[in-house]
Amino acid sequence: MPCLPKNQSFSSVWDAIADTPEEATHLTMRADLMIAIGDCIAQWKVTQAEAASRLGITQPRLNALLKGKISSFSLDALVTLAYRAGLNPKVKLAKAA
Repeated sequence: MPCLPKNQSFSSVWDAIADTPEEATHLTMRADLMIAIGDCIAQWKVTQAEAASRLGITQPRLNALLKGKISSFSLDALVTLAYRAGLNPKVKLAKAA
């Protein structure tokens, strides 16, 4: 009988799918920004076309953001969009465990 791997638990989905802790952190930051931007857009109560115009992006690009297509957005781009959405993103640093 083959040896099966033990069940593993992860603190986030990104820890489970990322190859390195650094990549997991990067994905977490991008996801957090995407969620925050999406929440702002929802509060605007405008069409996607109007929201895209406010952010200075195309409607298809906005749609990708709202659908959570994380691989379509760099951290840099998301920080820019967050500012355009009226947010003030900050980085919180802590010592690695």
